[in-house]
Amino acid sequence: MKKIKIIKPDDFHIHLRQDELLNLTVPHCSESFARALIMPNTIPPIASVETLRQYRDEIAAKDKSFTPLMTFKLLKSLKKEDVLAMKEAGALAGKFYPAGSTTNSADGIKRWIEIKDLLKVMSDSGLILSIHGEDPSVFSLDREKAFIPQIEEISQEFPDLKIVFEHISSKEGVEAVENGSANLAGTITVQHLLMTLDNMIGGTLDPHSFCKPVLKSPVDRDSIQRVVLEGNSRFFFGSDSAPHLIQKKENSSGCAGCYTSPVALPLLVEFFEEHKKLDLLENFVSRFGAEFYGLPVNDDTITLEKTSWIIPDEFSGVKTLYSGRELKWKIK
Repeated sequence: MKKIKIIKPDDFHIHLRQDELLNLTVPHCSESFARALIMPNTIPPIASVETLRQYRDEIAAKDKSFTPLMTFKLLKSLKKEDVLAMKEAGALAGKFYPAGSTTNSADGIKRWIEIKDLLKVMSDSGLILSIHGEDPSVFSLDREKAFIPQIEEISQEFPDLKIVFEHISSKEGVEAVENGSANLAGTITVQHLLMTLDNMIGGTLDPHSFCKPVLKSPVDRDSIQRVVLEGNSRFFFGSDSAPHLIQKKENSSGCAGCYTSPVALPLLVEFFEEHKKLDLLENFVSRFGAEFYGLPVNDDTITLEKTSWIIPDEFSGVKTLYSGRELKWKIK
């Protein structure tokens, strides 16, 4: 096969950052994705109608053909009416960051019970709850597993609330979604689908594959690959693409986050081709997520051709995952 044409995908978890970085991230994202769910852990956070509208307008100004799907950051200081106002302004989801779990999360939530009233409003109004599912108080490789009880408690308390367990990285995370209610889904990133901790620290240290949740064992990666290759509709693509300038990654306390927007789709085509499952690609990137979020499937298509190319060493001061590697597929 020399070409593949699919419905233009969605990315249901992305960090576009702010200011000058938007000039890089928005065009890269829109080349591969018609829509993307924009994460709200900016400074200041997206936690009001004003910040939501301003951020959406800034993104849209970079590429009018691209549709940013907006979220807001759940904070203890929010009122019920704030949540309803942000839904009215176009928010699709509220994001639960455990305090201290990742970039710009110091103002996050310690336990879900702190925002019980807000979750009820979200459930009643049809907003989706997006969760960074890690407990930062435990050993780093166990943080996702340790957070699962909170997801189960929320599901039991609010059975009508749709929940997305973001960037699943562990066997236990996969099983939590498989065994959970129909209103629980999970997003999967390129890095957690393809890589293990050995890719980051097994030889020389690779700071550009350092992310949160951290990469884990071959058993965890194989579990993630299994549900994707089974075509399980409860799992769909969310890149968690999260750029940092090279100097913020390559230092004594490098930032967490993998920048994958320019390479995610070619890497996914390569993965599905290698496993002789190219017929499952479109569902994973273009259908399952839209259906869970209650959105129409995109009308546009995108074509990739089997042409080898080398990932550039950097893009405007930002390195992607696998920079310098040769890929077999390219967006036409």
